Amino acid sequence: MTQPMKFDRNPVPEPYAKTIERFGVEGGFISASEKDSPWVPFGDNAAIRHLTFDVRTNSYCNILWVKSPGIIGTHKHQGAVSAMCLEGSVYYLEHDWVARPGDFFTEAPGTAHTLVSDDPNGMKAIFWMQGASEFYNEKGELDQTLNVFWFIEHYVTYCEENNLPINQNLFI
Repeated sequence: MTQPMKFDRNPVPEPYAKTIERFGVEGGFISASEKDSPWVPFGDNAAIRHLTFDVRTNSYCNILWVKSPGIIGTHKHQGAVSAMCLEGSVYYLEHDWVARPGDFFTEAPGTAHTLVSDDPNGMKAIFWMQGASEFYNEKGELDQTLNVFWFIEHYVTYCEENNLPINQNLFI
């Protein structure tokens, strides 16, 4: 394994250094290894790799993998969403664009949309979400609400059922 280069760091003045040391939290690191965060099944054709959970702000970050052409049901976010397509392609039935690797998109709170990948290899996209996501059935009735605690339970339950360690670095 290659070690990072070491640099002499010049101290940067910080007027709140003692307060930061006392009350601040360190940044985190989650490697690409599934040992840091496994792919957790999400329905029959998808999986989620959880990257962070922040219960203070009800925000969470993950990678969604739709493994082959498929749909993630109609849903509405109650907070802001930022996303980037990593592999394959993804779009919403309600919009006229298709995201491909490197494309960035946002979702506004309160709008309903249906995520689709018709790419033969599916798609992977990283999502940074705030607030709850409400999923609706084909009749337009609320089916399920997902928030930071749902995502934590999704991750923790999978780890416990598969005798995997729970990575405390995911919790900020």
